[in-house]
Amino acid sequence: MLEECLDCALFSCRMAPRVQLEKAAWRWVESVRPEDIQREHIEIAYRICVPACKRGACRRNCKGNPNCLVGIGEHAWLGEIDENTFHNIDDPNSERRDKNTFVGLTNLGATCYVNTFLQVWFHNLELRRTLYLCQNARAEEHNMDSDYEPRSICEHLQYLFALLQNSNRRYIDPSGLVKALGLDTGQQQDAQEFSKLFLSLLEDTLSKQKNPNLHNVIQQQFCGQMSYVTVCNQCGRASPLPSRFYELELNIQGHKNLTECVTEFLKEEKLDGDNRYFCESCQSKQNAARRIKLHSLPRVLNLQLMRFVFDRQTGHKKKLNTFISFPEQLDMGPFLEEKEDEKCVYELSAVLIHRGVSAYSGHYIAHVRDARTSDWYKFNDEEIEKMEGKKLQLGIEEDIAETVKSQTRKPKCSKGYHCSRNAYMLVYKCQREEDTDPMETNVEVPGFLGRLVDRDNRKFEEWCLEMADMRKQSVDKGKAKHEEVKELYELLPAEDGQEYEFVPLEWLKKWLDDSTVTKEIDNGNFLCSHGKLHPDKVGEAKRISVKAAELLFDKYGGGPRLDGSTLCEECVGQRCRVLRLKNQLAEDYKEVTNLVKCPPKSDEGYWAGKTSLRSWRQLALEQLEEDEEETKHSNGKTNGEGPEITATKENLDGDEEEMKTFNEDILCRHGGLSILESERRLVTEEVWSKLRVYFPKAPQFTQLQEPCQQCLRLEREGKENEALNRMMASEQKSSLLNLFQEKNRPTLTKWPQETDILYIVPLFFVDEWRRFIRRPTKTTPVSSVGNSLLLCPHRGFMFTFDSMLKGDAQHIALLWPDEWEVISRHFLVDQPISICRISGATPNGSSVEYTTQPELCRDCREGFIFQQQRDMREYAQATVYVRKVIDDKRLKDAAPEMNVSGSEAEDEREEPVAKVDGERDPDFSQSEDGAKRQKLSDGTVSAAASPTPMASGGKSGIRRSTRHRKLRGEKALIVSANQTLKELKIQIMHAFSVAPFDQNLSIDGRCLTDDSATLGSLGVIPESVICLKADEPIADFAAMDDVYQVCMPEEGFKGKDIF
Repeated sequence: MLEECLDCALFSCRMAPRVQLEKAAWRWVESVRPEDIQREHIEIAYRICVPACKRGACRRNCKGNPNCLVGIGEHAWLGEIDENTFHNIDDPNSERRDKNTFVGLTNLGATCYVNTFLQVWFHNLELRRTLYLCQNARAEEHNMDSDYEPRSICEHLQYLFALLQNSNRRYIDPSGLVKALGLDTGQQQDAQEFSKLFLSLLEDTLSKQKNPNLHNVIQQQFCGQMSYVTVCNQCGRASPLPSRFYELELNIQGHKNLTECVTEFLKEEKLDGDNRYFCESCQSKQNAARRIKLHSLPRVLNLQLMRFVFDRQTGHKKKLNTFISFPEQLDMGPFLEEKEDEKCVYELSAVLIHRGVSAYSGHYIAHVRDARTSDWYKFNDEEIEKMEGKKLQLGIEEDIAETVKSQTRKPKCSKGYHCSRNAYMLVYKCQREEDTDPMETNVEVPGFLGRLVDRDNRKFEEWCLEMADMRKQSVDKGKAKHEEVKELYELLPAEDGQEYEFVPLEWLKKWLDDSTVTKEIDNGNFLCSHGKLHPDKVGEAKRISVKAAELLFDKYGGGPRLDGSTLCEECVGQRCRVLRLKNQLAEDYKEVTNLVKCPPKSDEGYWAGKTSLRSWRQLALEQLEEDEEETKHSNGKTNGEGPEITATKENLDGDEEEMKTFNEDILCRHGGLSILESERRLVTEEVWSKLRVYFPKAPQFTQLQEPCQQCLRLEREGKENEALNRMMASEQKSSLLNLFQEKNRPTLTKWPQETDILYIVPLFFVDEWRRFIRRPTKTTPVSSVGNSLLLCPHRGFMFTFDSMLKGDAQHIALLWPDEWEVISRHFLVDQPISICRISGATPNGSSVEYTTQPELCRDCREGFIFQQQRDMREYAQATVYVRKVIDDKRLKDAAPEMNVSGSEAEDEREEPVAKVDGERDPDFSQSEDGAKRQKLSDGTVSAAASPTPMASGGKSGIRRSTRHRKLRGEKALIVSANQTLKELKIQIMHAFSVAPFDQNLSIDGRCLTDDSATLGSLGVIPESVICLKADEPIADFAAMDDVYQVCMPEEGFKGKDIF
């Protein structure tokens, strides 16, 4: 029989998946009892005899087979080894500058706009040559043993240009210059504004140089002369206003080519109407014509294409993605007033590109022509690409900005022309014969800068050698481990009949993974509650030879060691018992069902719960599964999984009253037999013996067992107390019938004429008392009146007569004097509170005053009001309501919304009567003196008991919801007091799809206009209703996109060192 079990297990395991391996390992339990288990059965359960897999037979490791050592990472060591797998260090030569290429600049976050201009200015040979001539005593006298740190802008630019020219690095870091300029590396700025400010700063710096030849370099390179000429239409007098320019700002809206843009720039402008010109000759305002005249052009002509324009409707900048055609050669002769001998033909030398559809985001790159070779290069931060055939190529850059909203087809360009919708600056250089002179195109780095660059190059070469050495060490270490792994892997398989040990599968994988550090071997997670190898953990371990285990433990350490003697016989026996009972359960269920029908003999039966009998099969199955789970997971001290599973079950069950154990339904809270005979029945001893097999720990009660005496005594006492409570409730109801039925109630708004004194109690007391009168057997009697709820710590009253008229009356109940006498007899009163009417005569007639006893505590009252007001201004996560207004008419008559969300619908429900236990009422918090005080909506605490108005003479004791009822067209928003109005407008935009610039907000007729002010300072308090009137929507969806994409516009360069 044993041989058949072994053969069946082996046959099923050879080609079976993990689940089949599990079933085959325990198939023998059908014919073997727990007490008959032998060593062979234990080895089958631990799958010792399952054949090992051969290489190539498994795609991945068989976790259910402890003898499978395939697919654990060995393939990386047994085949041909690539040395690059032994390290994660990039080749340092990849950081080296290629021959005959330029050097890139690192993007520090959002500094690509700076990098583009630096590359353009670097390729301006005259500017570079001039900068090299600037005096730099610090660099000339610098000690080469330390790093050179420039200070001034000129020093930074000198050193940066020298590195760009002679560095061995593929790219360099411009952070020194960026930091000196005070730029924020995380915020993208206006590139055109940066160009103007930087050239102005550089011009000012060069003007202070000792060499007079450097003073006017910026003017010579970039400055041209023009004038604004105004001609009076009446007298014909021309008034010229000379001016200099460093760049021409050309409007591109409505134009297709550069010529049109320049023509519009020089176009005559009519001055009439309110814009008339004051003529000096006529001494009066006259109609006139004004135009710009170009007198001289610079060597380098910068043409700014005004792609980024201010949108008055949105209040933000936006980008114009208009295609503009521009020539490689630009003849400016037709636009000049005085040509004379001036060179007017310019050649395109750089194109600056902005990729992206928004003015506040995107990426900047530069296409620059090399002055020496006329080759075109694309400068994209660290990456530099040479264009083929000495031609400018903009195709890829033009595809980046393609969006769903702008599927504009690119127009065809003539030969010698280029077309772009992303170019924002064109740099033209005047053609001169000396530009082809090698002496003019060759710029030498000064000696003092050359020494600094050589030092940086030496540091770079040292770094390359260091990285190469680290790579070599990693390769040597990897090769050594390669030999070690190959030898050890051959020793891993355990031969049949030889001694063996178990090690974790995950540890073997990490040992074979060179990218992780090999830690010591930890078998602690594999232990069962008996301190041996758990049978269910064998799938996560691998059986290896003792020789291989000795080598691994000697080198890496760890433990405990798990060999053949640690196979747990107790766990196998327990699992065998559980599996056999699960197989036998169906047969026993039928037999018990028939036996239960037979009544037991006298005095020989056992009590069984009726609910337990109806569901005992399911309980037994759950119990067996729980026992089986215990054999799969240990108690947590060795394995750590048991308690976690138990806690999870408890969390899932929560308060569900599910039966866990058989006969639990007839077990009282004292551990005795339940007194409810209707919930139990007698079964025979034969039935009970079969049930005990499945529920050995179930409570057992014989037929002669008496019910719990404590439960019997409590039952008698409970019936007596219910009778007393009914009697007490009947007496109190008859004495205070009007108070119970809310009839003939006094009010403060109309003081009753028949009395000059009324008494005050908390409304919370009245609600609790009514609850007791209605259900005396289900609730606790009210024994005292806690008037201290309405008093301050100094025992003074907290409300004035006027405040109670305006709303504080919702916290109190008024009593007639005769009712107060009854209250005083039946309840303990900690402090009587009354309000008196005092009538008197004055010269002007009669007067009426109202006083309270105890008197008002003015200090506490003022402090309470101040705290209320302050909390209304310093709230967080409060709700306000935004109501959309149509044609200046509020939707006052609109019905409440019916299709609200779940949380909103919950707000609309009426709240139930106050809780039986005030301490558990969410509307109350416990104060220091133990009194209950109502939580106000803003977080303050007022001396109150219930928000239901009592003094107003309401007809019902049910507390109505005082929350704001939403109307159609109204939405709730969560805001804080320190939130700005602009941030609120962004929330409203998402809720109503109304852009901030279209929103007109008001509260109680008061307009909210200051976007930078906080909601607290604007008087927006919790539960406020804000009216929203929307202007007509704008058809420009791109403008809406800008609002969504940008919550905070760029700050500009104000406050920066460049400004």
